[in-house]
Amino acid sequence: MHLHHTGSLPVGSPYFAELIQASRTSSVDTIDRLLSRLQGRKDEWVRLSIPERLSLLDEVRKDVYRLKERWVQAELEAKGIQAGTLPEAEEWVILATVFRALRKHWRSLVEIQARGRPQIPGPIVERPDGQVIAPVFPHEVSDRLLFRGVSAEVWMEPGVTAEEVLNTQAAAYRDQDRVGQAAFILGAGNASVLPVTDLLHKLFVELRVAVVKLNPVNAHMGPLMEEGFRALVERGFLVFVFGGVEEGAYLVNHPAVDELHLTGSDKTYEAVVFGSGPEGVRRKAERQPLVTKRFTGELGNVSPVIVVPGPWQPADIQEQAVQIASWLVANAGFACLTPRVIVQHQSWPGRGRLLDEVGRWLERYPTRHAYYPGALDRHRAYLAAHPAALQYGQAGGGRLPWTILPDVDPRDDSHIAFKHEAFCGLCAETALDAPDVPGFIEAAVAFANHTLWGTLSATLIVHPRSLKDPAIAAAVEGAIARLRYGTVSLNMLAYYSAYFMTAPWGAFPGHDMADIGSGVGKTFNALMFERPEKSVVRAPFRRLDPITVRSRRAPGFARRLAEFEAYPAWWKLPGLAVTALLS
Repeated sequence: MHLHHTGSLPVGSPYFAELIQASRTSSVDTIDRLLSRLQGRKDEWVRLSIPERLSLLDEVRKDVYRLKERWVQAELEAKGIQAGTLPEAEEWVILATVFRALRKHWRSLVEIQARGRPQIPGPIVERPDGQVIAPVFPHEVSDRLLFRGVSAEVWMEPGVTAEEVLNTQAAAYRDQDRVGQAAFILGAGNASVLPVTDLLHKLFVELRVAVVKLNPVNAHMGPLMEEGFRALVERGFLVFVFGGVEEGAYLVNHPAVDELHLTGSDKTYEAVVFGSGPEGVRRKAERQPLVTKRFTGELGNVSPVIVVPGPWQPADIQEQAVQIASWLVANAGFACLTPRVIVQHQSWPGRGRLLDEVGRWLERYPTRHAYYPGALDRHRAYLAAHPAALQYGQAGGGRLPWTILPDVDPRDDSHIAFKHEAFCGLCAETALDAPDVPGFIEAAVAFANHTLWGTLSATLIVHPRSLKDPAIAAAVEGAIARLRYGTVSLNMLAYYSAYFMTAPWGAFPGHDMADIGSGVGKTFNALMFERPEKSVVRAPFRRLDPITVRSRRAPGFARRLAEFEAYPAWWKLPGLAVTALLS
């Protein structure tokens, strides 16, 4: 495995495999038996009628709903989360995303049955350069109420026509000669929704049967997922197995596995494809993979938050500080879309005040158990590289302080904070010199594209009064177009792009096996687009957000949200609205 080091850590995402020991493993005989059954069902799955698929999804939704209390409780125990706190709310939101994923794939199947393809909620348009854009959110009336003023669109790869977008939606369902295949999903361990959306994508978008091996960090969710997806497991279309590196390697090379998908680290991808040590380095350099099966993946990112200077008042600074702090602490910082570098304008008067206010909110927010392996060592490496780090909250007992590395030199393009995904509750701050705001935006785009590692997601924060200036508005639109990220979000955490289920999630296209970066392929693609380039989310600068570090009753709202996403009903909306206002 080729590891280009910066400081004491390699470029890219951490390599977790050597840090994680599996507490439960499936025997070779068990894996062989399950894969034999899976292979025997793959052609049946391709031919299965849409009414039968809908019935299976209905059963899964009912079973997961029945498990909802146990699902969340299992995560609270595994991650050391106290009930009644904001982290509990996060787990309910993750479960809400699971229910939304089930519903959105169900709806797409209904629309394929009725009209031949999933329906796009608005007209397809073209940018001046001819790039095609499809609106994807709001997708239903309740979206307008839950996410007031928020919209999302999908930009297709250059050269794709509007006609091609429509003709290639749900391509697997149009292929009458399709042959069944079995996909092996190496599931991430940081959020239970990820293996769920991965398996739904393989089963219902690409029509592959699937075998899922959860990361050992998340293996406690395996029995619950088996129970929740009982309808698919019993029919032999879905299999769960358990284990670590050895079991993973056996599955990767198993003749019954036709293709692979990984949500995790680029280091894991490289170890699988090229092998480890000097021999892996040589194979990568010579483009001689050990594994030639189709291999897609979402593999991490050093996510930038670009703060566009403007006429911010003290209340604006506090509001955005709440948002940034909330994004940093979510899931204890163990997420590929956690803000990793806050990019500011060097001479903006609000720069220091914003950073100070973020720190004040972090100081008030309790630190969390650093449940992901290697977090303490990674945190020490960042402190060694940047002794001026700001640390907030109590540490010790397996907890890490929330940490900001301020004023990192943007010219140091090999700095650990720019090239390595921290994967804990830590981010850096840097400032760029520019003569004016449009110049800063241009510099920030170049910095994000060329200095930061990864192409998964980027966020811009822009004051509405700034957008009234034609030059700044044009610069912001230009930034959205030029940022080489799979998701670009304006005034909103990129997670919501994934939550919508209609805005595909994944790296910006262009990586290949020898330079995998943030990965290849898209998931969270319930509208079944064939060639999406990026998802673009736009939100108001200030909006009601019931799940932040400022919230006091967030679990109540999040639980109601999960119940609503499972079974939407108009009579549930007033209660959801009230809990949002009170949280």
